[in-house]
Amino acid sequence: MSEVVKKEVEKLKAPGMIYHISDSPWVSPVHVVPKKGGITVMKNEKNELIPTRNVTGWRICIDYRRLNQATRKDHFPLPFIDQMLERLAGQASIEPSLRSSCEAS
Repeated sequence: MSEVVKKEVEKLKAPGMIYHISDSPWVSPVHVVPKKGGITVMKNEKNELIPTRNVTGWRICIDYRRLNQATRKDHFPLPFIDQMLERLAGQASIEPSLRSSCEAS
Protein backbone atom coordinates (compact mmCIF):
# COMPACT_ATOMS: atom_id res chain seq x y z
CA MET A 1 0.00 0.00 0.00
CA SER A 2 2.83 2.42 0.76
CA GLU A 3 3.95 2.17 -2.88
CA VAL A 4 0.47 3.26 -3.99
CA VAL A 5 0.63 6.27 -1.65
CA LYS A 6 4.18 7.20 -2.74
CA LYS A 7 3.22 7.01 -6.41
CA GLU A 8 0.12 9.18 -5.90
CA VAL A 9 2.03 11.74 -3.82
CA GLU A 10 4.75 12.05 -6.47
CA LYS A 11 2.08 12.48 -9.15
CA LEU A 12 0.56 15.40 -7.17
CA LYS A 13 3.94 16.96 -6.26
CA ALA A 14 5.17 17.14 -9.87
CA PRO A 15 2.72 19.88 -11.03
CA GLY A 16 2.95 21.67 -7.65
CA MET A 17 -0.51 20.69 -6.39
CA ILE A 18 0.98 19.60 -3.06
CA TYR A 19 4.32 20.21 -1.36
CA HIS A 20 6.34 18.72 1.48
CA ILE A 21 5.78 19.94 5.05
CA SER A 22 8.30 18.68 7.57
CA ASP A 23 6.16 18.92 10.70
CA SER A 24 2.66 20.23 11.32
CA PRO A 25 -0.04 19.57 13.93
CA TRP A 26 -2.61 19.58 11.09
CA VAL A 27 -1.26 16.61 9.15
CA SER A 28 -4.18 14.29 8.44
CA PRO A 29 -4.03 10.50 8.16
CA VAL A 30 -4.06 8.98 4.69
CA HIS A 31 -6.02 5.82 3.84
CA VAL A 32 -5.86 3.71 0.70
CA VAL A 33 -9.07 2.03 -0.43
CA PRO A 34 -9.75 -0.05 -3.55
CA LYS A 35 -11.62 1.60 -6.41
CA LYS A 36 -14.86 -0.15 -7.16
CA GLY A 37 -14.84 -2.06 -10.39
CA GLY A 38 -17.38 -4.69 -11.30
CA ILE A 39 -18.43 -7.77 -9.38
CA THR A 40 -17.35 -11.26 -10.32
CA VAL A 41 -18.99 -14.39 -8.94
CA MET A 42 -16.45 -17.00 -7.86
CA LYS A 43 -16.63 -20.40 -6.17
CA ASN A 44 -15.05 -20.92 -2.75
CA GLU A 45 -13.60 -24.14 -1.21
CA LYS A 46 -17.13 -25.41 -0.44
CA ASN A 47 -18.17 -24.85 -4.07
CA GLU A 48 -20.45 -21.95 -3.04
CA LEU A 49 -20.85 -18.95 -5.32
CA ILE A 50 -19.53 -15.77 -3.71
CA PRO A 51 -19.68 -12.28 -5.25
CA THR A 52 -16.24 -10.65 -5.29
CA ARG A 53 -15.36 -7.05 -6.15
CA ASN A 54 -12.84 -6.46 -8.91
CA VAL A 55 -10.15 -4.01 -7.84
CA THR A 56 -9.38 -1.73 -10.80
CA GLY A 57 -7.07 0.58 -8.86
CA TRP A 58 -6.58 2.36 -5.57
CA ARG A 59 -8.07 5.59 -4.22
CA ILE A 60 -6.23 7.84 -1.76
CA CYS A 61 -8.52 9.21 0.97
CA ILE A 62 -7.55 11.79 3.60
CA ASP A 63 -9.30 11.94 6.97
CA TYR A 64 -9.93 15.65 7.70
CA ARG A 65 -12.08 15.17 10.82
CA ARG A 66 -9.47 16.63 13.23
CA LEU A 67 -8.92 19.62 10.96
CA ASN A 68 -12.68 20.16 10.58
CA GLN A 69 -13.10 20.15 14.37
CA ALA A 70 -10.46 22.88 14.72
CA THR A 71 -11.80 25.04 11.87
CA ARG A 72 -14.00 27.98 12.75
CA LYS A 73 -17.45 27.61 11.21
CA ASP A 74 -18.85 30.21 8.82
CA HIS A 75 -21.34 32.44 10.65
CA PHE A 76 -22.98 33.60 7.43
CA PRO A 77 -23.69 30.48 5.37
CA LEU A 78 -24.88 30.81 1.81
CA PRO A 79 -28.66 30.44 1.46
CA PHE A 80 -30.15 27.36 -0.14
CA ILE A 81 -31.51 27.69 -3.68
CA ASP A 82 -35.10 27.18 -2.48
CA GLN A 83 -34.67 30.14 -0.09
CA MET A 84 -33.34 32.33 -2.91
CA LEU A 85 -36.17 31.33 -5.26
CA GLU A 86 -38.70 32.07 -2.52
CA ARG A 87 -37.29 35.60 -2.15
CA LEU A 88 -37.40 36.15 -5.91
CA ALA A 89 -40.92 34.73 -6.31
CA GLY A 90 -42.60 38.04 -5.43
CA GLN A 91 -40.43 40.09 -7.81
CA ALA A 92 -41.94 41.14 -11.15
CA SER A 93 -38.57 41.04 -12.86
CA ILE A 94 -34.99 41.24 -11.72
CA GLU A 95 -33.67 42.21 -15.16
CA PRO A 96 -34.05 46.03 -14.81
CA SER A 97 -32.10 46.09 -11.56
CA LEU A 98 -29.40 43.90 -13.09
CA ARG A 99 -29.12 46.21 -16.11
CA SER A 100 -28.85 49.32 -13.95
CA SER A 101 -26.11 47.74 -11.84
CA CYS A 102 -24.19 46.72 -14.99
CA GLU A 103 -24.50 50.19 -16.55
CA ALA A 104 -23.32 51.86 -13.35
CA SER A 105 -19.98 50.06 -13.46
